[in-house]
Amino acid sequence: MGILNGFSQWKQSRYEKVVTDMESLGKCPDCRGRGFTSSYSSVYIPNFDAFFDCPGCNGTGNFTDWNLNQQQFH
Repeated sequence: MGILNGFSQWKQSRYEKVVTDMESLGKCPDCRGRGFTSSYSSVYIPNFDAFFDCPGCNGTGNFTDWNLNQQQFH
């Protein structure tokens, strides 16, 4: 269990760093400020099938919208 806990803590600290970095830039941490996410049709041939509005920021790419969205669900 020590390895799994260590990995979980590392993953959490990495996520917190991304959130802090994106906050300083004013960008959504989920989409990195792009406002959209995409899906791949294949692992071997990166072919974008579809683009979707980012659910974290509702497609705006702004950190403030992402933060408001997080507060509503937590």
